[in-house]
Amino acid sequence: MALPGVDVVHDLNVIPYPFPDGAFDEIHARHVIEHVASVPAFLAELHRIAAPGARLYIETPHYSSLGSWNDPTHRWHLSAYSFDYFAVGHPAAHYAGGGFRLLRIEITFLRLWRWLGVAWLVNAVNRHPRWRIFRKTWEEYLSFIIRARDIHATLEVVKPEPEAASGLQTTQQSV
Repeated sequence: MALPGVDVVHDLNVIPYPFPDGAFDEIHARHVIEHVASVPAFLAELHRIAAPGARLYIETPHYSSLGSWNDPTHRWHLSAYSFDYFAVGHPAAHYAGGGFRLLRIEITFLRLWRWLGVAWLVNAVNRHPRWRIFRKTWEEYLSFIIRARDIHATLEVVKPEPEAASGLQTTQQSV
């Protein structure tokens, strides 16, 4: 939608996006990913237009949120673990070449659940990775009782180092 201050208007389901490779050091996708036709294609395209080491900030409703289900334009209902499929070195990294490093996944909650400490426990994995059991237990067994609001994911773009063509030397052997 063309609005004042908008430089580029583009349908995010039409790939490639009108930007060169490695054009951005930071990308913010606030309540976007749940609307695209293909999450893997969307993240692969963001990976392409991001510079190595770029930060990608994604905000989307958690699948347990009523906001995830009330909007009829939402195609996807994501969990805290949905981004694992794009993470470098993760056994489930099948998409986008595992081209992202997961820096932080924060789950937001309504005030009552924050006040009762649920948010602190569910997000304890960000402070102490060994405490991931709290998030896993909540998401698998309690998330439709104690509903979340949003997922705030921070990812770092990982790209292979370009081969230094100038540093390549060929050697010949005499026979």
